[in-house]
Amino acid sequence: MNSRGLRLLATSIAFTWNIQRVMSLATSNTKPSPPSNIVVVGGGIQGTSVAYHLAQQVPSSTKITILEAKATASAASGKGGGFMARSWGDGTPTQRLHELGFDMYEEMAKELGCESYRKLPVLSVSPGYQGIKEARKNRQIDAIFPGWLDGKVGRISALGYGDDTAQITPKEFVDKMLENAGDKIEVVLGTCTGVETDQGSERGTRKVTAVKYQPRVEGSGETYVEEQVIPADCIVVSAGPWSCAAEDWFQGAVKLPMEGIKSTSIVWKQPQGVDVDATALFCGENNQFGTHLEVYPRPDGSIYICGIGGSDYITTEELKQGAFREICDANEARVDAARASFQEMSSLYKEEGELDRVQACMRPCAPDAKPYMGSVPGFEGAYCNCAHNCWGIAWAPACGKAIAELVLEGECKSVDLTPFDPARFTPDAQRGGRGRKQRGTNVGEQW
Repeated sequence: MNSRGLRLLATSIAFTWNIQRVMSLATSNTKPSPPSNIVVVGGGIQGTSVAYHLAQQVPSSTKITILEAKATASAASGKGGGFMARSWGDGTPTQRLHELGFDMYEEMAKELGCESYRKLPVLSVSPGYQGIKEARKNRQIDAIFPGWLDGKVGRISALGYGDDTAQITPKEFVDKMLENAGDKIEVVLGTCTGVETDQGSERGTRKVTAVKYQPRVEGSGETYVEEQVIPADCIVVSAGPWSCAAEDWFQGAVKLPMEGIKSTSIVWKQPQGVDVDATALFCGENNQFGTHLEVYPRPDGSIYICGIGGSDYITTEELKQGAFREICDANEARVDAARASFQEMSSLYKEEGELDRVQACMRPCAPDAKPYMGSVPGFEGAYCNCAHNCWGIAWAPACGKAIAELVLEGECKSVDLTPFDPARFTPDAQRGGRGRKQRGTNVGEQW
């Protein structure tokens, strides 16, 4: 071939490569089509946040359903303290969730009209006797010192002055998100029992087509109702500690080891005629009562207290069977200990204090204390958002935003989800992928 022919060939190859490159870029920059039917399993603050952020972006033709076993915010989201701290991340991958969640709460609380959101200072308080007199010599501490802290305490120091610590009553936040979303989100009461799937876009993968559930039965006298199906091309598992049941829904393609830490909390009524100062306390270990109290005054004048000690640890297998989903009673011995421990610190509540309620809930923990956030391998349209430990409420807006991005854009831009891979405890041989599997075991040709 002469030189002119070689130049023409080179030009042709370059032209063809450029066309292919442009087409490739165009394809890679094209967002996936939004799902038609999204089911979020779990109506707590995490699941509701996911549904809410999806509802802000999907077309009106997309149906979003929250499938909740009992009632929205009926577990930890209705019983948690709602404390958040922007700078309390420890440099690990979850630090971004602290920062983004904190910033989003301030914006969303205004948009949604939440009355319980506020920033508040925090003190560290050790057991002892003469700490108050010494602490109040410090002008900065004295300025945020709560009047109701008037009993026996030891050393006191400031953990924050209210610029990067805040609180919200989580149930109000859940209710406000649902109220704002209106008919964009439907809540269905029932317990998820599995998913239906079909052949995926690649050989050996599956795609979600429906979610199966057992409808909740209340007050009808019936004890059983036939299993129902919700059409779905997208499922987000966000059911707190009970999310580990999804191991079975996805045929062993993902392992979600989970421990439910069941703890008691108490809420004090506002003493009559008393303005309850808004300063939170993190208390040291009190060996006399076996407590390490966390004390959160709320805008309604009540005081929420957790850190009571004596927690119970619920296994993955117990959680799969629905342990403590319906009834989660307080430990009365720990209620007595918490009452006595707090009244030692506050003569006001020792003389005039009256408990409003006692309660218990579970926080969901993975073995490495990191959440499960991301796609289920081998299953198109399947995602996890669970195991958020003690920070699930604080991180809720950030997690909702992150999962919504992953579902609608195919990637998460606001948070690096790599460390939170739902399959990180799944043996490679069991991960979803090409080839048939029987209970996670390869069967037949695996391509």
